[in-house]
Amino acid sequence: MPRLSWLAIIVLLLCGCTPWRQYFANGFKVGPNYCTPPAPVEREWIDAADERVRSEEDDLSAWWRVFNDPVLDNLICTAYRQNLTLREAGFRVLAARAQLGIAVGNLFPQSQYMAGDYSHNTLSARTTNNLFQFGLPGVTRYFNQWDYAIGMSWELDFWGRFRRAIESNAANLDASVANYDDVLVTLLGDIASNYVQRRSLEQQIVFTKENVELQQETLTIVDARFRAKTISALDLHQARSTLAQTQAQVQDLEINRRLVENQLCVLMGMPPQELQSLLGSGAIPTAPAEVAVGIPADLLRRRPDIRRAERLAAAQSAQIGIAESDLYPHIALTGSLGYSAANLSQLFEPAAATGSIIPAFRWNLLNYGRIVNNVRQQDATLAGLIADYQNTVPNGSREVEDGLVRFLRAKLRTKFQTTSVDEAEEAVKLALLQYKAGTVDFTRVTQLELNLVQQKDILAQAKADIAQGLVQVYKALGGGWQIKCTGCEVLPVDHPEMLDKTPPQELPAPANDGKNETSSENPAPE
Repeated sequence: MPRLSWLAIIVLLLCGCTPWRQYFANGFKVGPNYCTPPAPVEREWIDAADERVRSEEDDLSAWWRVFNDPVLDNLICTAYRQNLTLREAGFRVLAARAQLGIAVGNLFPQSQYMAGDYSHNTLSARTTNNLFQFGLPGVTRYFNQWDYAIGMSWELDFWGRFRRAIESNAANLDASVANYDDVLVTLLGDIASNYVQRRSLEQQIVFTKENVELQQETLTIVDARFRAKTISALDLHQARSTLAQTQAQVQDLEINRRLVENQLCVLMGMPPQELQSLLGSGAIPTAPAEVAVGIPADLLRRRPDIRRAERLAAAQSAQIGIAESDLYPHIALTGSLGYSAANLSQLFEPAAATGSIIPAFRWNLLNYGRIVNNVRQQDATLAGLIADYQNTVPNGSREVEDGLVRFLRAKLRTKFQTTSVDEAEEAVKLALLQYKAGTVDFTRVTQLELNLVQQKDILAQAKADIAQGLVQVYKALGGGWQIKCTGCEVLPVDHPEMLDKTPPQELPAPANDGKNETSSENPAPE
């Protein structure tokens, strides 16, 4: 009969998912060993032949400095110090680090305790077989009990269950750090994008107000001709309508400017407030003539979201081994050592010692259907995460390509749009002269003035698109997260670089006044 029992155990052990040869090759761990899955990447960018696109790798740790705009630099630094979403991501890193520590601790005895107690006991005199009624030595109805013991329970990591848990939690920690970096990259890109939009709206407002002044002059001319009774009231009403329409457009742009400023405030971790004194007046950031993008394969190590997706797959791979370990018996040692005595003075005498050691195993023999399906579930989850990782790579490449084509084509678009605005201005001037001379009707003048409003608005957007395209490129390349290592400094308002950009002002107080950017107020992972 014992032989049959051992034979049954051996047969069941062979029913596991991991072959014995692989078990030994894995370092006495069941489940697969993880290796980075392949990801599709192109050899070069679509616009690699453009002379403005450099294929060599560049330092993107402070890419926003290519705009040479101290106001933008201050916004970036303030957002890094104070943004609450980034701070939340930092605390998630700390939580993942603590979880890894818990997993490491499971390699050692999982249950450890020290216990002690005292009790005063009274036995019933009315129970059957009570010995104290016979007056036997050492048998009494009333007695004290002192106890002290230490004990532990240790499940041995025979199948690599706890070591796989350490692998999984270590990969999750890496993923949380990559998530922090990804939040940081997104934050810096959003700050730059909203700042460019703010400057673009500022320029659009200037252009639209210039058109308001032009249309007011036109209205003066129309009103004079109407008073002279050389035109009908139709032209007067049309001129007033055109002017009111452009004035309404100014208010619409002011609304959009306020919305962008409110978004900037939230990104900088502070309640919405007036930012005019902080931002001052300035032109749309000027982008350099060329951009260094490296090669597409660089995204695999540079973009935090790609690194995060790969690390999540690694964490899930270890979960397969954890699930598979349930197919095998869990071997444990339980032991205790203590003392028990009637008197406290005798508690630690050798004769009062007690103890036990219990080797044991637990085997879920009748749960194989559930266990195997749990392994299959973990395996399918891994396959899904691998697919997500492989999908993240081409999506990252697409974002870079989108930014590149926007950056490159917006330059040419701005050139043509500038010509369009110049010609539209000349057309309006000629139309007004001809209107004064009575050779064209006012409808033609109105059409040309409205066209000028539209063309100037498009010109401001085209100029902003150059900078927005470059911001999108750098954001898509995954640059900027290195600021957590280098730190940053908010320039004082009396700094020479700030004097030409903004009037005297007070910057928002940063959350961390020191130079150490990894404080608990905004934890930055290493």
